[in-house]
Amino acid sequence: MQLPEYVLECINCLENAGFATYAVGGCVRDFLLGLTPKDYDLCTAATPETIKSLFPHRQQVLAGEKHGTVGIVIGHNMVEITTFRKEENYRDFRHPDRVSFVDDIALDLSRRDFTVNAMAWSPTRGLADPFGGHADLKAGVLRAVGDASRRFTEDPLRILRGARFAVTYRLNPEENTLLAMKKMAPLMDNLARERVFDELCKLLPHITARDFILFAPVITQPIPELLPTIGFDQRSRFHAYDIFTHTAHTVAAAPKDFAVRWAALLHDIGKVETFSVDAQGEGHFLGHAKRSAQMADAALRRLKAPTALRERVVLLIEKHMAPLFPDRKLLRRRLSQMGQEAVEQLLALQRADFIGTGKSGDAPDYDASEAILREILKENACLTIKDLAINGHDLLSLGFSGPQLGQAQKILLQRVLEETLPNKRQALLSAAEELLQKE
Repeated sequence: MQLPEYVLECINCLENAGFATYAVGGCVRDFLLGLTPKDYDLCTAATPETIKSLFPHRQQVLAGEKHGTVGIVIGHNMVEITTFRKEENYRDFRHPDRVSFVDDIALDLSRRDFTVNAMAWSPTRGLADPFGGHADLKAGVLRAVGDASRRFTEDPLRILRGARFAVTYRLNPEENTLLAMKKMAPLMDNLARERVFDELCKLLPHITARDFILFAPVITQPIPELLPTIGFDQRSRFHAYDIFTHTAHTVAAAPKDFAVRWAALLHDIGKVETFSVDAQGEGHFLGHAKRSAQMADAALRRLKAPTALRERVVLLIEKHMAPLFPDRKLLRRRLSQMGQEAVEQLLALQRADFIGTGKSGDAPDYDASEAILREILKENACLTIKDLAINGHDLLSLGFSGPQLGQAQKILLQRVLEETLPNKRQALLSAAEELLQKE
């Protein structure tokens, strides 16, 4: 395993002082998978006090010292160095009530969540892998260290992390591990919402439809709005799947954009409440976009999602049934109303939504709509009031004032968007004078 110089500096300093030291956890896992580790954590037989004394001339981060962790800053990098330890009791479902320092790497690794994360590597001692993490990586297996239920009780966020590891690294959960994840999922209700939201954000960009269905009990625990959609027959000739399975395929088909993926996840949660059946037995969901947007807003507020993301997701869901067919005037209006990024995201959501139907009938021409959008944007078209070739001062000089002025700007913009009026200064002034005469 090739370690950066700043990591080797830390290891060598501790080893030269007589303390066994290993790179541990995710960096070892990623290296064995052929990936470049994002960061490096070390574990050592040295106590926090000793670690601090061995790096007197380095900036130190001591926020985790009481749990045995000292951060050493070298250049622009920080290495977290943690004393070998064992942990007991987790009354807050996150932090151990008692931490005991030990001198055995195997004991330290035994407290970790999954075997693929319970490996350590030393430049002199090689790989420490007492729980078979390397073999599980090769076999594509996600397995909890020791008793899975105990691991998840210690910190229920490990349940969501397990789903993320499985999805990200294409690992199949071992039977007992998967059973424990599903059984212990209600413990996630004890977690801080911010931690749950952060983990869901890491999971969503990588999830497939198969993953979504496999981990349904895990995903629906923090988002119970999805529960009623499981197995719900849409009774629609336009859909091959129940609502939950449709959602799974829609999420998987969406681009890896947080707003679009979250919108795909929540876009149909209002369908159950708005379901009706006509005389022919066909299912309908009148007003489901609006209801789904309201429910998504509540769910994202509960999860402490950032305001900007929540508002964009709610907008996309509310508008996900709005037409975006390849028509210049229509697309210009949408760009004016929503802005470029939101329209592009909405088009991506609608494409994913259609793919998620499981039907191969006449698909809307999304490619043509995208091409027209590119043309409009390339033209630097007038899409907002500030893009008009005249401004408020021009209208004031003509005699407009107060609300009358703002209304005139809206009318002029609308005509430009409809391409019945060119965005030319003289043409706009003439049109404005006509409006004034009608007042």
